[in-house]
Amino acid sequence: MFDTILEFLKDIFAFDEGSPLLFTQFYFWAFFTIVFAVFAAIGRDKLLLRNTFLFFVSVFFYYKTSGIFTLILLFATVYNFFSGKIIYNCKSEGWKKYHLIWGLIVNLATLCYFKYAYFLVDMTNSLLGTSFRVFDAFAFLGNKAAGANLFDTENIFLPVGISFFTFQSISYIMDIYRKRIEPVTNILDFGFYLTFFPQLVAGLIVRASTFIPQLYKPFFLGRRQFGIAVFWILNGFAKKIILSDYIAVNFVDRVFENPTMYSGPENLFALFAYSLQVYADFSGYTDIAIGVAMLMGFYLPQNFNSPYKAPNAGNFWKRWHISLSKWLQDYLYIPLGGNREASFGTYAVIFSIAAIGVILSGSIWIAVILVSITAYFTIRAYLSPDNKKEITSNLNRLNTMLLGGIWHGASWNFMIWGGLNGLGMLVYNFWKKRNIYKKTLAVMIVTLVFGILVFLYDLPLYRMGFVWLGTIFVGTFIRMVYNLCGGKWKFKALDYTWAVLQTFVFITFTRLFFRSGSKLDP
Repeated sequence: MFDTILEFLKDIFAFDEGSPLLFTQFYFWAFFTIVFAVFAAIGRDKLLLRNTFLFFVSVFFYYKTSGIFTLILLFATVYNFFSGKIIYNCKSEGWKKYHLIWGLIVNLATLCYFKYAYFLVDMTNSLLGTSFRVFDAFAFLGNKAAGANLFDTENIFLPVGISFFTFQSISYIMDIYRKRIEPVTNILDFGFYLTFFPQLVAGLIVRASTFIPQLYKPFFLGRRQFGIAVFWILNGFAKKIILSDYIAVNFVDRVFENPTMYSGPENLFALFAYSLQVYADFSGYTDIAIGVAMLMGFYLPQNFNSPYKAPNAGNFWKRWHISLSKWLQDYLYIPLGGNREASFGTYAVIFSIAAIGVILSGSIWIAVILVSITAYFTIRAYLSPDNKKEITSNLNRLNTMLLGGIWHGASWNFMIWGGLNGLGMLVYNFWKKRNIYKKTLAVMIVTLVFGILVFLYDLPLYRMGFVWLGTIFVGTFIRMVYNLCGGKWKFKALDYTWAVLQTFVFITFTRLFFRSGSKLDP
């Protein structure tokens, strides 16, 4: 009997890589039922005990998902707690900035080591002709300390959610530096903020300014809150299981694994279905996280707001992964200069990425194109101060999307994907200021050119361009008709609908770069 109990407890507390705790599994809901029962038994007013309990529960949840990598999360908790206190207590601005820089270096170095080691080594080898290979120093030190080969030193594995809790940590210390918040006085409360299990692996980047005040409020769950929480959870399940998983298994994966077995329209519809799958999967998981948190009296921010109703790429990113978009705006776009001016970082980022791209491509034409574009915009900025402000604002926006792309994944594919989204914003900002009749004529000519290229060469890139430009042409034609008809409301509705459609087509085409390893990759 005693051995049976021990074996049962061992199964509960042991890490099994093949059985993580996921929102869509029965084991998670059994786990949550126990957690909620204990949480409710603690009482409304014992806030420190409640927060401490949820902190250890969250650490256990992460351990069941990531095993030994829980040490990385605990390190981030301890380091950023004390980093925040040191920054706050510094008397001089110079020392505050010094400790902030060190905080950023430590957080970003940790993220780069685990997420970008292979990408950086491969890029270095390509640039310098070297043959460096990845070596896990932490695994080596662990083996030395244990006196045995317990860990694999040849591979560096990516801890689940490290991108999210790293960005959350950075926002915490930066907000303290900017005097927007005061540091948390109790490390257990801070640990709870950083590790809260519903949002930790669900893709939400929670701000300290909105979440930490909730740590000190008594638990309350009324009928209305309970109903809303259950709705969020059921809505998330419907998106994740009924829509996302069904589309993936029964259509998208089949086409993407063997695209040559399907017709052109079937491949095109698979791309559109993939966009729906990505949205349903990601937003479904965050909906469940929001509902679970609400059952315990905590409110997480909405992360999606009907993104496929966006009429342009910029508006799309105000609706998609909202917590990340706001983070990039506050901690990257604005520090780079925002819509005011270009900073040293603006030029450093864009020129570094461009130089590396030229060297790796080995193409003189790419270099010529980049130099020509740079010369054109430099002359425009020099001749007109208004143009300079617009150009620098667009550069900062493009840099933000490029770096946001590489945040999503450690490959050039993701950076290109981010760059395409940024380029879509820039083109729209330029395009919307132009005369509708000239736009219609210009798009018609370019569409015809791509149609001829498809007829002559029939390459996938030309076909995608032809479909996309054809969509834009119809949109501009509708807008021209709307203007000619005196702006009647029925044409305005049609104009908006087509703008939404062409934005959806654009976003879908950029997602080709998400299918790493697929035969549909460019």
